Amino acid sequence: MRRSSILLGAAVLTVALAVPATARGGHPDGDFGRATLTGFASLPAETYVPHSEPSGALIGEGPFNGIAAPFRDQPVQGFSGIVNRHDGTFDVLSDNGYGNKANSADYLLRVHRVKPDTRSGKVEVLGGFNPSDPYRKVPFPLTRSDRVLTGADFDVESIVRVADGTYWAGDEFGPFLLHFSATGRLLEAPIALDGVQAPENPYLNGAQPTIGSSKGFEGLVRSVDGRRLYPLLEGSVAGDTPGDLRFSEFDLKSRAYTGKRFVYRLESTANAIGDAVAVDRHRFLVIERDGGQGDDARFKRIYLADSRDRDRDGVMDKTLVADLLDIANPKGVGGFGETFRFPFTTIEDVVLLDDRTLAVLNDNNFPFSSGRTPGKADDNEFITVRLTDRLHADPRALR
Repeated sequence: MRRSSILLGAAVLTVALAVPATARGGHPDGDFGRATLTGFASLPAETYVPHSEPSGALIGEGPFNGIAAPFRDQPVQGFSGIVNRHDGTFDVLSDNGYGNKANSADYLLRVHRVKPDTRSGKVEVLGGFNPSDPYRKVPFPLTRSDRVLTGADFDVESIVRVADGTYWAGDEFGPFLLHFSATGRLLEAPIALDGVQAPENPYLNGAQPTIGSSKGFEGLVRSVDGRRLYPLLEGSVAGDTPGDLRFSEFDLKSRAYTGKRFVYRLESTANAIGDAVAVDRHRFLVIERDGGQGDDARFKRIYLADSRDRDRDGVMDKTLVADLLDIANPKGVGGFGETFRFPFTTIEDVVLLDDRTLAVLNDNNFPFSSGRTPGKADDNEFITVRLTDRLHADPRALR
């Protein structure tokens, strides 16, 4: 009987090894399996910064998804970047305001400190700061004389915190890298990327832009050793293969681009990226999405992108780790059914919580998006998902 068990075990092992990687959960030879929802919390769409300035005067009266403008205060909205503070709180970066340079001059850029509680399902706003330029580092005109930065000055879409406690943000209007103190004061002049200029770039001087509007630095990654930044464009540069996005390397010590870059290829030229974060020296998690919302959403995914390009096709290798439109929810987390969908137009935040757990947030495009409930402005949602396999991340990626 013992001999039979050994033979049976060997046979099972042989069959298991013969099964395609995707059928086994996949990693590292293929895609991961179906991720599971482990936590849900939300911040109501109509949440405002107390005792702040009026906003939204340039978007029209609406109503937009049942909400009329302008607003008495600054809305807490549009989370487009995230920093894990490792104490249960997160810094989240507001988007540029209301979607473009022309309608966002009365929206003050802001970094909010939030504390999500997946037990209660609520997100608490603990405070924050408004980025500003008191040292006059910006060489072109700003909207406000007090040099508090607005959505007409920069379209900030990504943020990281480095070892000295300062922040770097990625902007789409330049696109520029922006370096802020721990309290939001700009420390250096905006840093451009050679050969890449958006239509909103203040230095165009009649020249043709090389990248589309709102297609600048959507993602910004801090390397696991803390020495480099990797800004990721949302759109293809003129002359590049459509759907290929530049992932450039910036050296923090020299304050200069190294000239090294990778290429992230979208699954469709109609897609866009939402955020990126380092897993180790070579691998990055990247949100890729379509522009649909609600029932029209078809593609909202997180890939593990590897810069080593093992198949030598000139682009980063991609492994699907989570389909955000098909998340298992066997425990009914958040009051949702057995399948959870994250059906928002823009999903712009991903952060590692541990080697198998990610936190993901949406940009609710207040008050315009209504992906969760038609006709109702989207909340800012915070979810945690558990992957089917470990990422085998560099421990420094979790700090």
